[in-house]
Amino acid sequence: MELSAQARAAAVGLTAEARRDFALVIPAFNEAPVVPALISELRATFERYDLSGEILFVDDGSTDGTAELAEKEANGWPLLKVLRHPRNLGKTEAIMTAARSTERTYLVLYDADLQHLPDQIPRFLEKLHAGWDIVTGRKVGFYDKRVVSSFYNALSRRIFRVPVSDLNSMKAFRRNILDEISLRHDWHRFFVVLAYARGYSVSEIDIELHPRRAGVSKYRGLFRIGVGLIDLVSVWFLLLFSKKPLILFGFSGMTLITLGMVVGAVAIYLRVVEGFGFRPLLYLVILLETVGFLLFGFGLIAEMIAQLREEVDSLRRGDR
Repeated sequence: MELSAQARAAAVGLTAEARRDFALVIPAFNEAPVVPALISELRATFERYDLSGEILFVDDGSTDGTAELAEKEANGWPLLKVLRHPRNLGKTEAIMTAARSTERTYLVLYDADLQHLPDQIPRFLEKLHAGWDIVTGRKVGFYDKRVVSSFYNALSRRIFRVPVSDLNSMKAFRRNILDEISLRHDWHRFFVVLAYARGYSVSEIDIELHPRRAGVSKYRGLFRIGVGLIDLVSVWFLLLFSKKPLILFGFSGMTLITLGMVVGAVAIYLRVVEGFGFRPLLYLVILLETVGFLLFGFGLIAEMIAQLREEVDSLRRGDR
């Protein structure tokens, strides 16, 4: 079945409320060359499938007139709203700005580069209204960063056990999920991981990837790969130890305490039985026992902080 046929089939199953109750979030940074085609194709898509959701175009501190061009091309189109950051903050911050600017139930995250066609939007909405909390797109087609992306996605699936194969693509989800998870800078890449860890359901659909029509990718270079791997470790640490910090600090502390006791026993044996002392062993015992008890104490304090965090989260969810 061709894409347009798939999209039409998906749109047929959408209720009037489903066609309205969503916001299309478009983060953009220096995307002026592609803006005219983007606005034109969005208009055509919304008319073709009778969609009436909001379009939140978030200009993330562009210096090439992206925001002004978007407003000009929209020409008073009431569905499109341009939001602006005074400087480049990042994609995560753009998503959060859009989420705070709408009351719609669902958000559809869509890149401005038109590497995915707007015709995909009804397919994501259909999947959401089938009962899923999050729907991700699995890229089909050639793209420059396939090797890096495949490695990153494979590593993420291995570590986090998420049931989807592509974490960095077009996606749609319930807006209220962002109320329960904290996204730090550049952590939009781990949104699915963090939400899945909270118990939200995740599904995926195949979406065709097209060549970028104009402009250049903003996510290039070895530095970004290194940052991504460091962030991955940070998220892994957060998910593994934030709820049970004593597992890390307590186990490490008890290991050092036990090792110190063993070294102390060896020092006593050498002094009493062999008849000579070895002062560096005494210093080593003091070091191991001191660090061990400090780590164990940190673990107990961290457990109390984790408990307090859970109570605050429970109260916040109850308030909503």
